[in-house]
Amino acid sequence: MSKLIAVAYPDVPTAQTVLGKLADMQKRELVKLADAVVVERREDGKVKLHQSTSLVGVSAAGGALWGGLIGLLFFAPLLGMAVGAAAGAAGGALTDIGVDDSFMKELGTELAPGSAALVLLVVSATEDKVVQELGGQYQGRLLQTNLSSEEEQRLREAIDAVQANAS
Repeated sequence: MSKLIAVAYPDVPTAQTVLGKLADMQKRELVKLADAVVVERREDGKVKLHQSTSLVGVSAAGGALWGGLIGLLFFAPLLGMAVGAAAGAAGGALTDIGVDDSFMKELGTELAPGSAALVLLVVSATEDKVVQELGGQYQGRLLQTNLSSEEEQRLREAIDAVQANAS
């Protein structure tokens, strides 16, 4: 089962830096993420979601492939590819996988203006190495999780210990 973890940061660049570090850790198989989103609370109070992956391009490519194949049946592969790509892009734009967008927008309203949160859907992780690599330099604050009380307390203690060592 995936674990939802939301961590608040003082600004968007910090949250994006941590996301970049997590992407690097994913390449090294220290963590496996199903979804990762930076939630930004702008100075005007509006909430913006920065999705880490876009389904539009992937869906458009898949639609073009299938449209081209179907177009071959009717001797119009280019027209089939164009129609398939458009349909795939439209479908990808409407598809929402991972963490629910309305939940993240609601979470964003709880942030201070100008700050950000990193919302992660973690499939698996080597917790001690991930916490150690992120260190206390980013000053993240755990906002919300779906972890058990014991797991959440252990995570909070690990974060506090690393931040205390960094000070």
